[in-house]
Amino acid sequence: MRVVGLCRFSYPALGGFKRMHDTVEDREAYLYQPERMNLRFNHFETLTLPSIAAQRDPRFSFLVVIGPRMPKPYLDRLHDITAGVEQIKIVAMEPVKHRYAMQAAIKEELGEDTGESLQFRLDDDDAVGVNFVRAIRRMARQAGNLRKPWRNMVFEFSKGYEAALSPEGIRLREVQIPFLACGLAALFKPGAKKTIMNYGHHKLHETMPTLIDPGMPMYIRAVHADNDSQASDRQDKPQPATREQLDLLRAKFNVDEAQVKAVFGAQAVLRDTA
Repeated sequence: MRVVGLCRFSYPALGGFKRMHDTVEDREAYLYQPERMNLRFNHFETLTLPSIAAQRDPRFSFLVVIGPRMPKPYLDRLHDITAGVEQIKIVAMEPVKHRYAMQAAIKEELGEDTGESLQFRLDDDDAVGVNFVRAIRRMARQAGNLRKPWRNMVFEFSKGYEAALSPEGIRLREVQIPFLACGLAALFKPGAKKTIMNYGHHKLHETMPTLIDPGMPMYIRAVHADNDSQASDRQDKPQPATREQLDLLRAKFNVDEAQVKAVFGAQAVLRDTA
């Protein structure tokens, strides 16, 4: 069973975002602002990348989808920080609608697509538990008889954390939110035309049977001004993580507060100097 994960990293999609632009060039200019890119890199390096690199089941691929005109300093940095993780593939896609680009990237990765696949998606400021790939593979195997009549099935973890990262460290809030993009995977039969990117993650359960694990924390999603989760609008703000929570983040997500402080505390902002 193939396992394929995917995230977009400042991909200049056409449409579908709250910040609209008249041209692709305008969209790229917004995405590649130095301050914004620094914020995205900081979260990717301290959340997404460590959690993907530490997966205890290495049998998966993880696609990082970018635009073809990402400025060279950012592209070089992305290649440098991901070079040590053999499961990661950086995929450049021409600007089209978001779902079409992500669908094409997944289908290209599946190739002849002769077996079942488990597919998951993250934002570039999400993390998953280091047991995530192992857990979704196990759930799919154990649900074998249950899913026989269906072409698809969703395996979902509803418990996780929202985190605010800064030079001061990690502020955390435990949450139980169903059908977040970062907490689930979907199974597809061989040759399926659609992928996980052809469905709204919050509506997957309307078309597919869903098996939910409500007990095991399996995701972290960041809270900051440049994401669209609306988590930053909640009144119960994340609080400074306790020592026990920091120990759990290291053990279960490979997320380390010392690294967060070091990365977010760096004063230099990477700029496009190419």
